[in-house]
Amino acid sequence: MSTPTTVAEKPTGTPTTTIAERPGWDLPGWWMLGAGTLLFLGSIGVFVPAILSESIPGVIGSVVIFLVALTALMGLTLVQPNQARVLQLLGSSYSGTLRTPGLRWTNPLTIRRAISTRIRNHETGQSKVNDADGNPIEISAIVVWQVADTALASFQVDDYEEFVAVQTESAVRHIAGSYPYDAEGRMSLRENADEITAAMSEEVHARVRSAGVEVVETRINRLAYAPEIAQAMLRRQQAGAVIAARQQIVEGAVGMVDMALSRLEEKHVVELDEERKATMVSNLLVVLCSDRDTQPVVNTGSLYQ
Repeated sequence: MSTPTTVAEKPTGTPTTTIAERPGWDLPGWWMLGAGTLLFLGSIGVFVPAILSESIPGVIGSVVIFLVALTALMGLTLVQPNQARVLQLLGSSYSGTLRTPGLRWTNPLTIRRAISTRIRNHETGQSKVNDADGNPIEISAIVVWQVADTALASFQVDDYEEFVAVQTESAVRHIAGSYPYDAEGRMSLRENADEITAAMSEEVHARVRSAGVEVVETRINRLAYAPEIAQAMLRRQQAGAVIAARQQIVEGAVGMVDMALSRLEEKHVVELDEERKATMVSNLLVVLCSDRDTQPVVNTGSLYQ
């Protein structure tokens, strides 16, 4: 009984090859430009007298010289700074990459495709996704990238720029859905920006590495709650801030009351029983914790009357 082939298995006899960038063969172009120009002028100088004298060998010789000059000039290619030329022999096989800037000369039978290796910015569109807690948020990011392997960028994908855009969008959505927008005690998108951007850079790099692209930096450009829950989340954040502020005020007030009672007992300013201490603590806490000015009440009698 034969075992069925699973989807993950690859058919036998189909090799998996990965093209890696390698230097292409070239020569300084100015020498070939000079030689090609001289040959071209020489072919004209031979052709004109041959036509006037009706010399067939002269005409053939001038044509041969012209073809040699044309071959020399066709091999010239200009490589600009921070640019590479990917060479394809007769449009079929990869022959190498030229990275030396200036006028270069290479095999005239190759197709030379220019690929920029400059650093570029890509800003993702504003995406609406749910964070790890299920809250809808809006997020966008800026990715700084450049082509590191021109062979992979040319032959592994159809359009490496579109590939970077799609994979970056996917990585940003995945990161946004893996962490909460704001959470106490956990890593969040708002509080841990450096860690989140580092994780985003790693994921984007892993996704675009197969296209020969290197990620230089990734930064979150926009991060906010979606409009339908923005007001509710703002009220929750304000409530949390008020609670935290009140907690700090109470802790400070308790410390000040304790210090006041300790100093009064230490200096023997007044002898207070437990009921008087409770009254004093109550009054001090009201004064210290109140969010508005207190109105003192002067007691001209005794505490017990």
